[in-house]
Amino acid sequence: MSSELAEPSTILIVDDTPTNLGVLFDFLADFGFKVLVARDGQSALQKVAYAAPDLILLDVLMPGIDGFETCRRLKANDLTRDIPVIFMTALADTVDKVKGLSLGAVDYITKPLQHEEVLARVNVHMKLRNLSKKLLEQNVCLQAEIEQRVKAESSLLKLALELERRVDERTAELFLSNQLLKQEIQERLQAEAGLQESEAQLRTQAQCLEKAFRELQLTQTKLVQSEKMSSLGQLVAGVAHEINNPVNFIFGNLSYAHDYTKNLIDLVNLYHQEFPAGGQIIEHKIDEIELDFLVEDLPKLLSSMKVGVDRIREIVQSLRIFSRLDESEMKPVDIHLGIDSTLLILHNRVKGRGDRPAIEVVKEFGNLPLVECYAGQLNQVFMNLVANAIDAIDDYNTTRSLSEMKANPSKIFIRTEVTESNRVLIHIKDNGPGMTEEISQHLFEPFFTTKPIGKGTGIGLSISHQIVVDKHGGQLNCISAPNQGAIFIIDIPIHQKNFANNLITMSETALGIS
Repeated sequence: MSSELAEPSTILIVDDTPTNLGVLFDFLADFGFKVLVARDGQSALQKVAYAAPDLILLDVLMPGIDGFETCRRLKANDLTRDIPVIFMTALADTVDKVKGLSLGAVDYITKPLQHEEVLARVNVHMKLRNLSKKLLEQNVCLQAEIEQRVKAESSLLKLALELERRVDERTAELFLSNQLLKQEIQERLQAEAGLQESEAQLRTQAQCLEKAFRELQLTQTKLVQSEKMSSLGQLVAGVAHEINNPVNFIFGNLSYAHDYTKNLIDLVNLYHQEFPAGGQIIEHKIDEIELDFLVEDLPKLLSSMKVGVDRIREIVQSLRIFSRLDESEMKPVDIHLGIDSTLLILHNRVKGRGDRPAIEVVKEFGNLPLVECYAGQLNQVFMNLVANAIDAIDDYNTTRSLSEMKANPSKIFIRTEVTESNRVLIHIKDNGPGMTEEISQHLFEPFFTTKPIGKGTGIGLSISHQIVVDKHGGQLNCISAPNQGAIFIIDIPIHQKNFANNLITMSETALGIS
């Protein structure tokens, strides 16, 4: 809540729903904020022009100018670009959320709104804005102080020259002049020391602001990752569950259908043996339905149906392995199952199309033990790396003819092995176009992407790096050169106990615990 002595912070709420406006207005006003409201983007831009708020809560879907366009115009104006914008949206698509953040928004709140969440996010971004304002004011004061000190130094220099002239002119006052000069020099040294101290404070404040920005960026990345993993896991698990029940029903009844069909065919054959002359009507029906072909083909049809159902059950099992919603904790898992499930999900992207042959996936699996890890998160890393390899190969193939693609087929190599230091290495290699060293250096930075707008968010590799390094105590590296393809190497320990012990030791050292 704002202090009674300080001017209350101003919040502009932009929403085309009167109910939302009323509820948010009363709630925020009760906590001491000055609240302005607008029913659409045009009204919001007009109000900001004559009464700049400290924070804007902006709905995405509105008539006329929507939230994204309103945000873009605010950030394009030098007078309003520094006003923090928080989107209020019911959109669950990660791409829409990332689009809002890339336009300059600092956060988003998902509808239906929770008052505690709204208040918490508003307070956080109000504090960040106040800190930014305070730092700017301190910078202005420090600049003024530096100018004053420069003037003082100039005055000191003039005074020193004047003292030297007096020494030459007044030899009788040499001792007094020397003492005065020493005193002035001491003051100058003190002024310089004060200036150095002020510069050190400025550097410290700049470092604190940079750290806060990095933490905010990391928080945004984690939030997007959490939403993405939750949505993907729920979608995959839901599809697997919905398919599993009817498939199990069909699978369980196929054996009975096979037995019933066999019995009926045996009965027809027996009837035909006992009563070979069945009458003209029966003979006509036998010719009409092609009984001999039906007896021969029906068992084959049931067998092919069983093969199809078995394939569907394999796909469902792979989807369940990939999602692993029931395995949120770290536990020993078979890494190869996760890779196979990922490849099965991406099978439609590697198979051949009219414009290119199929991408061959070469698996060179070593003899791996069970690896302690967060299976669902590690599967997401496999998904990101293999999908990126497919994207790189597809882009590369757009520059090659069909004959060139057949002469040098597209391939993805996946190799696993165990090192002598009880670690697992997973190599994911493609024979695509590769990349320059300059691009390789920025691969794992949040929101960095080489893909066109709308095709990449720039968070996949950053999140993968965070999962491998922070969650599993491992390493994720890339080796690439132009026209040489790319190799991504995942290096994680088999047992996470050593990694946990190292974290505890580092924490105790940081706290000064012996």
